[in-house]
Amino acid sequence: MPSKRSLILLLAVPAFVLVLITSRLDSHDAASAFAAPAQSEHENTAVKMCEFSPPAAAFSVPYVAQTPELNTDPHSPTWSHAGSTWIEKDCSHQLDYPKLKTEVRGFWTDSDLYLLFICPYKELNLWLPADNSKDRLKLWDRDVVEFFLGDNWTNIRVYREFEIAPTGDWVDLAIDLDRKDDYNAAAWNSGWQRQGRVDEKDHVWYAAARVPLRSVTEKQVKSGTKWRANLYRIDGLGPDSERHFLCWQQTCVVKRDPNHVPEHFGELVFTR
Repeated sequence: MPSKRSLILLLAVPAFVLVLITSRLDSHDAASAFAAPAQSEHENTAVKMCEFSPPAAAFSVPYVAQTPELNTDPHSPTWSHAGSTWIEKDCSHQLDYPKLKTEVRGFWTDSDLYLLFICPYKELNLWLPADNSKDRLKLWDRDVVEFFLGDNWTNIRVYREFEIAPTGDWVDLAIDLDRKDDYNAAAWNSGWQRQGRVDEKDHVWYAAARVPLRSVTEKQVKSGTKWRANLYRIDGLGPDSERHFLCWQQTCVVKRDPNHVPEHFGELVFTR
């Protein structure tokens, strides 16, 4: 029969493991778990998995000589010379979301990359009250747009992550998929500008970003420069199995986060 001390140890060890697991799930590394339930939903339906095949998607962004003020108005002169692309496909399945079809506009200057997301919606899922004063982790558990950028073509598991919510809440993260445990991706600060705005009348929300080029690369950006990139939108109420996970470049993976799949990223191409 086990002693009283043995029983205490047997009870304490599972509790310690639970605390350890919970603390890790509170870190950004746990972002890789948020989309998993969405996979099981589609696996139980007739929706088929997609298959990734190169060449990956490419988004060409033109050069603009001026450095305009950032705004969320798609009709403003700021965005008049931008390139555009669309996010409308599920990240992992042969499934389109035409009612959520999201336009992304972009251009670059000598110092910054500008992006504008135009997001039609049915109903918003927000963290409230809003707090734009600092990084807000777990934005991915509510409505959000995300974009991942990286210039490292040797170690593709190192890149930058940016997220903006309709409220203007934000997070920027230095991702290194090979670093775990005590690595704090949120400690990094890109120095970017971002805005969010909701048009309740037309049921469209907007997210705009101005990202310093130096926050992604130490190399000079010029015409023909290519970055590894992907663009995302997460939408909807309820558990992940009822939400929508959209990717510009479909990543087509199962039982893992469909966003953090750098081997299936597309390309951001700087042009003049």
